[in-house]
Amino acid sequence: MKKSENQEKKSNISVEISLDENHVPDRLEWSAPDGGINHQPTKAVMLSFWDETKKEALRIDLWTKDMPIDDMKIFFHQVFVSMSNSYENATSDKNTAKLIREFAETYAKASEIID
Repeated sequence: MKKSENQEKKSNISVEISLDENHVPDRLEWSAPDGGINHQPTKAVMLSFWDETKKEALRIDLWTKDMPIDDMKIFFHQVFVSMSNSYENATSDKNTAKLIREFAETYAKASEIID
């Protein structure tokens, strides 16, 4: 059977959350089969979705109860740096992207990730 020209390719990324008796994440795994990732363990997940109608971000932030605080600090720093790169790629606004990068560095110093 031939694929129709109008038929779009779909892909799936999923997060599986195992909860303890208090409904606190005990284990997180994510899969992105098209990228060759299946049931990859992780300690934290941040997902953001844009609601175009309400003009607001919808967020899901999860981390396991055994996520080390020092790792969480590094995770946040890397998210801030990644956000600056994504923002610049999406908007071509180099000045604001630079401000986000500067904030990431200030954050890294304040959280004692770097000197």
